[in-house]
Amino acid sequence: MRGGETHEPLPSIPSKFALVLLLVFYDFLVIAQNTFTPTERVKQRIQHGFEKFKQETFLRQPKLFREVAVKQTPKFMVIACSDSRVCPTTVLGFRPGEAFVVRNIANMVPPPEQAMIYPGTSAAIEYAVMVLKVESIMVIGHSRCGGILALMTQKENVKRSVFVEDWIQIGLAARTAALKAAADKDLEQQCTMCEKESINLSLSNLLAFPFVHDAVMNGNLTLHGGYYNFVEGSFEYWLYGADGKTGAHSRF
Repeated sequence: MRGGETHEPLPSIPSKFALVLLLVFYDFLVIAQNTFTPTERVKQRIQHGFEKFKQETFLRQPKLFREVAVKQTPKFMVIACSDSRVCPTTVLGFRPGEAFVVRNIANMVPPPEQAMIYPGTSAAIEYAVMVLKVESIMVIGHSRCGGILALMTQKENVKRSVFVEDWIQIGLAARTAALKAAADKDLEQQCTMCEKESINLSLSNLLAFPFVHDAVMNGNLTLHGGYYNFVEGSFEYWLYGADGKTGAHSRF
């Protein structure tokens, strides 16, 4: 310091800003430390993700987490694809306890007559409607779905997988409808058509479950379709009526 010069003390960093800096620095460390073994990297990523969630969400919403610790009362059930790019909680901003979520290949719902063949999704639907008493079920499809691409390019008597090709047979009616409606289109456009057709097929299969149909007819449950396009960053929504007809589509 030169003679006669004075320096004002550095301003204190707000605790929130300090936390952000700490998290950013921690992100950098996790990325930079390539000396971790694959197993250690998994642990570090999980630890970092949880600590970030705890600091930014869990500790900042004590009332919410006290409530959900007692019981869950979700208003929504969401049936979505397992694709890593289309997490419905992230895309639609659901809070903890707000949505009961089921994810599978190509967001498919088996018809009731196949419920015992594919009991996982069917059991979740039964639990959501009969026990949790959800008020709305939404089936969400998405752009560039690998399951739909597999369905659209499936060849007779050619087995490319053990389980996937059996599962996507649920969507054969959607494939047929898409090929008919988009016969003169290229594969990508046909897949887009099938992605949307499969949503309505899943909604139709949902409505065929007696307990779902009864809840809809009694006014206790509504069915909805959604299509997330992560290429354009858009979301298409429509209501699926008790008569099996779709309402007007809204685009966000």
